[in-house]
Amino acid sequence: MQLTVYNPQKGRLEAMDAEFTKDNTTWFGNGLNPHDVSMITDVDGGILIREGDYSYPFLICGVSRADIGFDRRRAKQLRRSMNETGQEDR
Repeated sequence: MQLTVYNPQKGRLEAMDAEFTKDNTTWFGNGLNPHDVSMITDVDGGILIREGDYSYPFLICGVSRADIGFDRRRAKQLRRSMNETGQEDR
């Protein structure tokens, strides 16, 4: 399925193809607020992080679900750690 994602490494929206299956996606139940992570998906070379609202999913390159322990909180921290230049804040 083709979708529009935000790529912080490039600082822009882009279109990409992604497949959401039980093998590459972790779905989470409803969060307490709309900005909670609703799913994380392994894609070619990175991870898609989708929140429960209508915002674009974030594409974070060089990270997999296994790298963050398939964890919702770590996905949210990773998504927030990306600064305006697309680099991780340390």
